[in-house]
Amino acid sequence: MANYRYKAVNKEGANINGVLDANDEQDLYRKLRDMGFVMTDATLVERKMPFKPLKAAALSELARQIGTLVGAGVPLVRALRIISTDESIKKEQRVIYSQVLTYVLQGMPLSVAMGNMNGVFPELMINMYRAAEAAGTLDTTSMKLADQYLKEDRLNSQIKSATTYPKILSGLIVIVVAILFGFVIPQFEELFAQMESLPIPTMVMLAITDFVKNRWYVLIIAAIAIWLIGRFALKIPKVRFYFDKLKVHVPVFGPLMKTIYTARFARTLSSLYSSGITIITALKIARDTIRNDYIESQFDAVIDSVKAGEPMSVSLERIDGFVKKLAASIKVGEETGQLDSMLNSIADNLDFEAEQATQRMVTFLEPVIIVIMAVIVGFIMFSVIVPIYSSYNAIGGNDL
Repeated sequence: MANYRYKAVNKEGANINGVLDANDEQDLYRKLRDMGFVMTDATLVERKMPFKPLKAAALSELARQIGTLVGAGVPLVRALRIISTDESIKKEQRVIYSQVLTYVLQGMPLSVAMGNMNGVFPELMINMYRAAEAAGTLDTTSMKLADQYLKEDRLNSQIKSATTYPKILSGLIVIVVAILFGFVIPQFEELFAQMESLPIPTMVMLAITDFVKNRWYVLIIAAIAIWLIGRFALKIPKVRFYFDKLKVHVPVFGPLMKTIYTARFARTLSSLYSSGITIITALKIARDTIRNDYIESQFDAVIDSVKAGEPMSVSLERIDGFVKKLAASIKVGEETGQLDSMLNSIADNLDFEAEQATQRMVTFLEPVIIVIMAVIVGFIMFSVIVPIYSSYNAIGGNDL
């Protein structure tokens, strides 16, 4: 999509300016017409994002405040003014909310104002507010969004917290190995130099020690180079596609990733569908929140099948990367006419399963990392003790 700066006239005849994404000028004209505006001018502009996208915690708090204030009868403009002047929020958030308020004061709906922020607000929030404005349910939709992003933030925090201990252990391994090879093993080099022959493990260990002691900078450069190459490679669509495919098929971690992706999709689809957004539009928006190129690439076929009249449960069952429970639950909802409640139920269930899967992953990682550390330390001890023990045996044999 391209980025357009437009001028338009609202129903009251007031002039408004803004920025909106559209495929072309005709698409822009249709979008503005659907919002109740008549476009008078449009200019293609380069997309700029002066601010980073808001995180789930900030989005949840914003939606909750809007829902609470609007639900209490406070006008939207006043509610946004209260939120934007809150001293507890970050300076960047205050600037963002103030800009949204400025757009709303120009006569724009909240959804359009958020859309003009060029990616600061997610499509999910923009589209749900658009549906809420049409249905007059801004307060209830805001509270749904608050719960949605609260659960997303909670899951992200749990994953981050659960992986902290394995990261610490991995860091300890690097530190211990660096100390052993850089400072401890060199103390034995003079002793080993006096021996006629050394076991292969000891020779390998001494070679590693020499490399670490004399060429440590190569390791740092190599680590930085690998990190940079990895980051650059993942920006290549084809590489990212196959990497995302690997995520859902790798042993142990694959089932966890499938559960997380399915939970994320189900929660978004549930929120969109219960807000009155059409199932096709909901599928398109929910697809973009999965954050896995491999799974997202399969949705064109799903959307085409649903448009052709195929049940959504049947179409989603063919997605490689989702747990099968999703399609089965949606099928029950379609048969009973309670698709919205079933989507909400499966989303809650999958959120819980994602938490449990994360804990299982950590339970698996901790002993694996400890075993790796034990193997490294054991190899070093073996490499040191064996030649010394052999030397003592040789001395004892000579004495006899």
